[in-house]
Amino acid sequence: MSYLSQGDAAREIHRLSELCENDNSIDPRLYDVYHVKRGLREQNGKGVLTGLTEISTVNGSRIEDGVPVPIPGELKYRGIDVKKLVEGFTADGRFGFEETIYLLLFGSLPDTAELEKFRRLLSYFRRLPNDFLEDVILKSPNKDVMITMASDVLALNAYDKRPDDLAIPNVLRQSIKLIAVLPMIAAYSYLSYRHIFMRRGLYIHNPKPELSSAENILRILRQDKKFTELEARILDIILVLHAEHGGGNNSTFTTHVVTSSGTDTYSSVAASLCSLKGPKHGGANLKVMKMFEEIKKEVRDWNDEDEVGAYLLKILRKEAFDGTGLIYGMGHAVYTISDPRAEILEKYTMELAEEKGRQDEAKLYHLVARIAPDLMRSERKMYKPVSPNIDFYSGFAYNMLNIPDEFITPLFAIARIAGWSAHRIEELTSAGKIIRPAYMSVANDAEYIPLSER
Repeated sequence: MSYLSQGDAAREIHRLSELCENDNSIDPRLYDVYHVKRGLREQNGKGVLTGLTEISTVNGSRIEDGVPVPIPGELKYRGIDVKKLVEGFTADGRFGFEETIYLLLFGSLPDTAELEKFRRLLSYFRRLPNDFLEDVILKSPNKDVMITMASDVLALNAYDKRPDDLAIPNVLRQSIKLIAVLPMIAAYSYLSYRHIFMRRGLYIHNPKPELSSAENILRILRQDKKFTELEARILDIILVLHAEHGGGNNSTFTTHVVTSSGTDTYSSVAASLCSLKGPKHGGANLKVMKMFEEIKKEVRDWNDEDEVGAYLLKILRKEAFDGTGLIYGMGHAVYTISDPRAEILEKYTMELAEEKGRQDEAKLYHLVARIAPDLMRSERKMYKPVSPNIDFYSGFAYNMLNIPDEFITPLFAIARIAGWSAHRIEELTSAGKIIRPAYMSVANDAEYIPLSER
């Protein structure tokens, strides 16, 4: 037997793919017949209850007389309103991501001494193993930085003397190590991508122990290592707002599912990274950025409500932008009246727009945020409220911070690993059973036919 030619192999794959597609398509009506909750969602869009958590509360409605009634969105970390959390550390002129990590992991806010010790612990673990940068990160670049990050996290397993020990002290050590080092892995993976695929010069900056996570990220990403205080503080707030969002989001649910199998911490985090990589989960803010780039090109007067509204209608009618009919950044699976993260980020994004001299764009964002909900309700005959979500403003903030497009989802992961780690520990200490939901077979029985008779 000889090898197929490249052309023959391509033709055979095409033929087989048609068979594969035809034989793997389930009649969508069967999902209703057997009451299957596709996407683990009820018919009203609410998620199917699959677990319990004390880590965060995500709420957009309350039940009155058995009927869900929309309320202003609530997000609480360990019972503390995220708005109060942000107000607290910003009023003190402090960075808040580190104490947010502490809160999510340990269930309460640290005092001054505890916070200082924890910051020093993160700084200690921020160092990569000897030669890891040269031997692993720089030698395995990928056009998708998230893939590089996942493979690098898996590679760290080999540098751990107790990778499979599920005792909580060991898992906590691994988790804090990964929380601390993921910004370095992400930044160096991006810089490697930039060097290999974009043919740009390579520069490597080491983290400084006295700097916050947000400051170190900006310092390492930028060739001149310079950033303003406002830039660092806004990035810090973004990290806080993205750190956790309940156990049901796709990547965190992945953490629960994979952890329940008894696998190691590195495999769990890599699996969650691969989930977050999906454009339906981690890439929404990039879609908002691209949509606004299109609006700015196609709309002549950004202050003209009628002209902007007419273009938004084109988007809704699948006549503009990417043809999906979606106004990205509007609406959320849980929040209806408001997304508390968006409300916080809007304020600081507009402050950054003032510093950067981009007030005209800020006004355009405000205009779209004001008129898009009514257009969506009218065009789609929607009855529930709709409002901007965090992705609506975060893309604009990233753009003003000169965060490269390729680094936006990795930045999401840098924040969300705090929540993943807390949920992994919660799963190990509370659940105890492997997660195994049921799938019903709807296949017809078939007889085996000998090869000579087929």
